[in-house]
Amino acid sequence: MSPRTPKQFEEIREEKRALIMNIALEHFANVGYHAATINHIARHAGISKGLMYNYFDSKEQLLAAIIIRSVLDVYSYFDINRDGYLTEEEFEYFVRRVNVMLKDNKSFWRLFFHLLMQNDVREHFLKSFLGSDSLIHSGIDTKEDLFVKQIMKMITDYFFRKKEKRGEDYDPMVDMNMFIITLKGFAITCIYTDDCEAENNEKMINRIIEKFK
Repeated sequence: MSPRTPKQFEEIREEKRALIMNIALEHFANVGYHAATINHIARHAGISKGLMYNYFDSKEQLLAAIIIRSVLDVYSYFDINRDGYLTEEEFEYFVRRVNVMLKDNKSFWRLFFHLLMQNDVREHFLKSFLGSDSLIHSGIDTKEDLFVKQIMKMITDYFFRKKEKRGEDYDPMVDMNMFIITLKGFAITCIYTDDCEAENNEKMINRIIEKFK
């Protein structure tokens, strides 16, 4: 049997990191971030506590990694051609793909939203979503931190461009915040309603697009 290549070792490492994050997400959501222990996570991941620190330096870094991964999962459908400019067509595509993603993986997003309801976790999330330097200090890759900042810049630019069409009375920051609140409300409704009709979902998505596109 030939020895593993560096690429194979990296793939194995990333698989283990993903497993650890999935176990940690469930543990954080079920018992609370403050009460959760590295020992529990390591044991259920099938590794020692010492080995756990080869993947994450601390519980805080592990939480930050879960938040960043979840944000990047959502925004993987954002700015598809990666040119740094969000068009109206890309905006619509993003909103529709979020709807599909939520429906296809409700159990994961229920855990994630449950985690975000915890006060100490919500502070971490807000720092992450706003691209705080705390992410760099906690050990998250600068590349991922930069991507979150780019996302926020693109969506801000998208709404500020609308001012040219809608006049001086239009407030792009209010409209952007309303979009984020509306999308978040839709997401919570979607993942916590088992009998949510597909037709009604589609109508809500169409209305969100109509309002903010």
